[in-house]
Amino acid sequence: MADDYVRRTAITRLEVTDEQRDLLEETITEWKRGCQIATDMAWGECNAKSDVQPLAYDTVREHTDLGSQHAILATHQAAQAITGCLERRSNGKKISKPTFTAPTVKYDTRTLTLFDDDTVSLSTTESRIRCDLALPDADDGYQRQYLNADEWSVTESTLTARDGNYFLHIGFRRHKTDTERNTAEDGTVLGVDLGIENLAVTSTATFVSGRELIHDLREFETVRAGLQQTGTRSAHRTLKQSSGRELRYVRDVLHRASNAIVDEALRYECDVIAFEDLTDIRERTGASWGHTWAFRTLYEQVEYKAEVEGISVKQVGSAYTSKRCAECGFTADENRATRNDFRCVKCESEANADYNAAKNIGMRYVRRGQQSSRRTGDSQLALKSGTVTLSGGFTAYPDGFEAEFTDKPHPQSAEGA
Repeated sequence: MADDYVRRTAITRLEVTDEQRDLLEETITEWKRGCQIATDMAWGECNAKSDVQPLAYDTVREHTDLGSQHAILATHQAAQAITGCLERRSNGKKISKPTFTAPTVKYDTRTLTLFDDDTVSLSTTESRIRCDLALPDADDGYQRQYLNADEWSVTESTLTARDGNYFLHIGFRRHKTDTERNTAEDGTVLGVDLGIENLAVTSTATFVSGRELIHDLREFETVRAGLQQTGTRSAHRTLKQSSGRELRYVRDVLHRASNAIVDEALRYECDVIAFEDLTDIRERTGASWGHTWAFRTLYEQVEYKAEVEGISVKQVGSAYTSKRCAECGFTADENRATRNDFRCVKCESEANADYNAAKNIGMRYVRRGQQSSRRTGDSQLALKSGTVTLSGGFTAYPDGFEAEFTDKPHPQSAEGA
């Protein structure tokens, strides 16, 4: 059973030649096409892997260059995406047919083989390729704790293309010990804080700016007020057209923001995206009713898109997330002297206030797995430079995954989405 395992992911950059790069790009393209073909065929018909595979396998093989095992995996990916949609609909949410656009491809033990010489063999659309893993020299490096340990075995993995590089998210699993069974929460968590100036900030220091949205909404409001004051029939028609343009614009902004959040969760191989409870977000942020609607719409878009990728989206209590120091835990009103700046009066750590809140939100979800009397939770919070557990244990990401290992946002990060 899946619940009998602890699962972890080792993110490792691949050293590839130009020829291998071309093969990987072609494989990613064909993978997305295969997943979409299977989804188109099964949508409205079935969602179990055992049903989607016989329904779509032959067509995927005929219309793509995927090998037989990757064609099977594509039908399974489609089944998972459709199942996520059906679960969302059962909770009263609107759904639409999944689409596959992320530059990724799934691998299993038949399509991926790890070797003792720090290389990996991967199936592509034409042949298998063997690439070097860009591993640290130290024997106790990030990935070695899984690669060199007999108790960890390779399971389903994901290849991701990003900025000309290829990162292999190698999945590992081991059997849970008796004290780890029945754990409430496991996995990697991405914390997300919502606001006005920054529409969203993640615990991995990605900032989705809200400044342009605020400016444009004010412009729409100015135009709307002028048309309402005019009061003519022509002005009324123009007002309706303007309202439609405003709604489409906001939805487009939220669409791009939700994509950024889900992409960040995929990049850091997160199992959960944690938001603060939206119930009183208007009072907490001082947002207008329009922003309240935008926050809820953004959450629902992330929820839908994340479920397609097999990522859960949860809410946690919002109390004191903006006033609590994510470094030492000290909570005080004085910690947040201004809207943008957080400075702990106890440990004197400084951070962007929204980023500090995002880490608190994510860690609050991590803490859920530590609520039992045995405190057996095994989840971890995703940061820009690595992952951290509730006890303070830190695991850095591999060299090359980020240009710099820092958990403080750069000024330019806060400016653009």
